[in-house]
Amino acid sequence: MSSDISYKTVSFKGGVHPAKDGKSLSGDRPIKTAPLLEKYQVIVHQNIGAPPKLLVAVGDKVKKGQLLAEADGFVSVPLHAPTSGEVSAICDIPGPMGVPVQAVEIKSDGEDTWTELLSPLDWRNAEPQELKDRIHDAGIVGMGGAAFPAHVKLSPPPDKKIDYLILNGAECEPYLTADHRLMLEEPDKVLEGAAILGRSLGVSNVFVGIETNKEDAIAVLLKKASAYNVGIVGLKVQYPQGAEKQLIYAVTKRKVPAGGLPMDVGCVVQNVGTAAAVTDAVKAGIPLIERVTTVTGEPVKEPANWRFRLGTPIIKAIELAGGVASEPGKAILGGPMMGFAQKSFDVTIMKNTSGILLLDAKDVFQYESNPCIRCGKCINACAMNLSPGPLGAMIESEKFDLAARAGVMDCIECGSCAYICPARIPLVQHFRRAKAEIRRMTQNQKK
Repeated sequence: MSSDISYKTVSFKGGVHPAKDGKSLSGDRPIKTAPLLEKYQVIVHQNIGAPPKLLVAVGDKVKKGQLLAEADGFVSVPLHAPTSGEVSAICDIPGPMGVPVQAVEIKSDGEDTWTELLSPLDWRNAEPQELKDRIHDAGIVGMGGAAFPAHVKLSPPPDKKIDYLILNGAECEPYLTADHRLMLEEPDKVLEGAAILGRSLGVSNVFVGIETNKEDAIAVLLKKASAYNVGIVGLKVQYPQGAEKQLIYAVTKRKVPAGGLPMDVGCVVQNVGTAAAVTDAVKAGIPLIERVTTVTGEPVKEPANWRFRLGTPIIKAIELAGGVASEPGKAILGGPMMGFAQKSFDVTIMKNTSGILLLDAKDVFQYESNPCIRCGKCINACAMNLSPGPLGAMIESEKFDLAARAGVMDCIECGSCAYICPARIPLVQHFRRAKAEIRRMTQNQKK
């Protein structure tokens, strides 16, 4: 495999270029490590799939890296303590989706003492299943936002032949720079993680896709990539370049079929942060108990990229970033396109918390949507080749069966259509509602 960079002049049909990039606020800020806090509230269910099963109770003493909860099924991952101390509560706290969630509250003892970690593995000689088991045991999930258990992606059915592993280093969301800094500052950890993931899948075609606005990270990775037999692919700057299906097409020109998965075209996609966590787990036995998160936005005094432990309240993260210079209009976990607005600053950092974004009050306003003017902008912007406007009309009329046949379940909720819509129709919210209704109807039919 060549590690030469291949600049893509055409990446995929559709997408948008958000007017405010916001990356300059934190893009040149090196990663800082947050100090030890007195208390952490670790949300129990931090992965797509079944929640893990709690193993601790109030009053228990725990050490850093110790199991708090064990996986409860194949599509599930364990959870580990971010520091040593005492379990002071099992409680409900505000969740990132606006509803209360269960959390383990740990009062730190100030010692930050590690539990006995798993032995390091010689990954070059380890069996693929041994690597997958280690990735599972470390509680690693997709850290780009989806939080899908990493070991599940690495375990395709026997009839699905995988020949490409692609690391997502696009970080196409405005404002977010955590992955950029991670690639720039810890390139060996990212590239070695890519190689480990490749070995676990048994593939030799391993690539990192990076948008070409991150030239410094591309240059650093290019110098080291050949040592790990990893290729670097430069991607056109176009949102949502980092979405799985769009990334696969940009790198391989393969099209994931409607209703299909990356494995259907022989591909697996993982995030660069996930790869770095895999390196820690395999080479040092360290479970996933922390991650790099961007704290940014115009109101933030000192936008930066921080390495936070799981269970850190976002209010503490904002305080570490200097607090605010002006009253924010909205707080978002993730980026402005696909992130979720928060109603509480007591929400805590999870495995998939890529960013904490505070938007200026002048950039946040309420509006009423107007009737669709049939301009077709949403169709041109849709990265999935759907017809968002007509889909929205079907859903407003509660014709969910028609929306299902028109492909609403293939929507990746990137927000490009809503961003470009001159009538300000809340298309993404419509699609989320339709998906929920279609899933409910499908479940009822199975009963």
